[in-house]
Amino acid sequence: MEELSHVGPGGEARMVDVSAKGDTVREAVATGGVRMKPSTLEKIRQNQLKKGDVLAVARVAGIMAAKRTPDLIPLCHPIMVSDISVSFDYVGSDFIKIMATAKSTGKTGVEMEAMVAASVSALTIYDMCKAIDRGMTIEQVCLEKKSGGKSGTYTRQK
Repeated sequence: MEELSHVGPGGEARMVDVSAKGDTVREAVATGGVRMKPSTLEKIRQNQLKKGDVLAVARVAGIMAAKRTPDLIPLCHPIMVSDISVSFDYVGSDFIKIMATAKSTGKTGVEMEAMVAASVSALTIYDMCKAIDRGMTIEQVCLEKKSGGKSGTYTRQK
């Protein structure tokens, strides 16, 4: 059975000691999305919302949030993130898929940074569109793949 790295011998929460680990290039990709009314998606596509360009704001929000991950997730290490990107894809008439990629060279991974970027991008889309569609749902936030470090490469099985 695998041990939980953030649980100490007595069951207490703890930050993992990464001081003995070597620096490696690390990358993680997370996805998520927002389901909405087709009319809401069309307004986003046509940039017709009063608050402005929804996807541009959501992209910047995701990037900013990824850089603040250790302020949001209590046991995350502060790391030097070398690259964060957020992209969007329209899926059907009612779904915007979000893909967030985080990269770093360091002692610990960037999975949480990628997932925070995807999550906050989705929350920003919701915030900017809630006046016209309070029934939107944030869905499917997950780690798609990660590379680097002792555990190697992980790819989500579809």
